[in-house]
Amino acid sequence: MELDNVLTSDGAYEDVKAPSEFPRNQLDIKEELGQGEFGSVYKAEAWKISGTSGTTVVAVKELKGMSTAAASTAFFRELAVLKLLGTHPNVVSFLGCCTDTEPFYLVLEYVSGGSLQSTLRTSRTQQTYGNLHGGSKSLSSRDLTRFAWDVAKGMAFLSSKKILHRDLATRNVLVSADRTCKVSDFGFSREGDEYERTAKTRLPVRWMAPESLFHRKYTTKTDVWAFGVLLWEIVTLGATPYPGMSKREVMDGVHQGYRMDKPKHCDQKFYTLMLSCWNADPARRLEFRKIRRTLESLMETEHDYINLASLDENTYQSLQTATDEKY
Repeated sequence: MELDNVLTSDGAYEDVKAPSEFPRNQLDIKEELGQGEFGSVYKAEAWKISGTSGTTVVAVKELKGMSTAAASTAFFRELAVLKLLGTHPNVVSFLGCCTDTEPFYLVLEYVSGGSLQSTLRTSRTQQTYGNLHGGSKSLSSRDLTRFAWDVAKGMAFLSSKKILHRDLATRNVLVSADRTCKVSDFGFSREGDEYERTAKTRLPVRWMAPESLFHRKYTTKTDVWAFGVLLWEIVTLGATPYPGMSKREVMDGVHQGYRMDKPKHCDQKFYTLMLSCWNADPARRLEFRKIRRTLESLMETEHDYINLASLDENTYQSLQTATDEKY
């Protein structure tokens, strides 16, 4: 599949579309990387993919054989979104699919560093001991600001394509070997300006805007709300949002106008950005283009917006993965 990348005026990458079906016999499936709701993700080698001559390490998302109608629908919906994506350095690239026969595969760019959530949480354990070993792997304020900027660039690209992610969180952002963040996991994504949810499914309550929770409405501005929560996750090194609150308490609180407090170690500018994502009126939330520019300007200064030395880990120790978030 040949990709002809073209840099557009707003710094986004467009591509010229090519057929997406990839020959199954040119895939060599290796170890399992993880399991999703409808299947598994594997590391694999692809021969002559995207116009390359040799083998390329890729990620392969497999739909479980004999899956339910819901799983099959979700798989092909994700495929339809991926075909629209184009390429961007801060979005996981779609490389092809195998849909001629079961098991069905999505072939995606392989990103070696795991999720942003795990990167943030792992850095907590390294924070304490970093100085004992010289070259510490723990993250700096600048690293964290750049993570946020990377995700904002990826989301600005998606919103320009009128793609709604609907499940933006640090668990669905991958980190490459050079610490570039890439938005991933489009299983919930939809094309269009607005989407109304009808199916009963697991929902990421702690990342959801009021209009999604209570009126089942999704727009790019609901993704903006989730981005504000993702910022809070970054600042707290991967804590679970709304610490100490149950799902019901979160829903009631958001409905009544409750917003998470400013973490003490977080600069007011960063917190103001979060609050601007959490405006009750979607029309008054920032657009991703503006968020991207704001974070770009923060990157241009030498100021530390997140003072990790004063992070109180006891306050933000809530690290449970919210897998049961159902509404």
